[in-house]
Amino acid sequence: MGTEQVMYTVGSDLVMVDDIPFPPHISKTKQLSLLGHGLTDIEIHYLQIKFTAIGVYLEPEIVEHLQQWKGKAAKELAEDDNFFEALISAPVEKFLRIVVIKEIKGSQYGVQLESAVRDRLAADDKYEEEEELALEKVVEFFQSCYLKKDSVITVFFPSNSSTAEIGLTTEGKDESKITVENANVVEMMKKWYLGGTSAVSPTTISSLANSLSVELSTNDY
Repeated sequence: MGTEQVMYTVGSDLVMVDDIPFPPHISKTKQLSLLGHGLTDIEIHYLQIKFTAIGVYLEPEIVEHLQQWKGKAAKELAEDDNFFEALISAPVEKFLRIVVIKEIKGSQYGVQLESAVRDRLAADDKYEEEEELALEKVVEFFQSCYLKKDSVITVFFPSNSSTAEIGLTTEGKDESKITVENANVVEMMKKWYLGGTSAVSPTTISSLANSLSVELSTNDY
């Protein structure tokens, strides 16, 4: 399990997502830029409730791996799942910062994540005992916590690695972490958060498409 700390850039240029501030850059082993942000919602008693604000941090070098989409409009990118497949598979660090808006039991979040990943694995005929055990570990991680407003979930995907590190910070407690080491589960976690038209947050996908369309048009590689 990685022990490096996430460093947040503090300044006046914070990006506000539904009144929640996101720093424009964070550092893991490299400095990553906030290239997409949005909201997730959840249905509670037939009402759609804002659930989390999400920020997607990527190495700026991500555009090197997306050159075939240079010149494409943001709307076109947002609807192109092949574009997001390329983004997911690009060997760059990816970091998600997810801030809770509507408090919820950790077990509910864990089950939501488990269900989404399991369905994707089953559809690709990749759901075996190893994947089931890895998902159970994730559910157990969230089981005992209560996600109050402003709790922070982080998901870090290192470059050239088939692991994911999930972090959780809740009020008054030190950050707890878990490492997911099953490559199939990690792949489907990436698809749940970043997988184009099937991702959990359409607003985040639209934001990523907008940012990357601009980056691709202004950078030459």
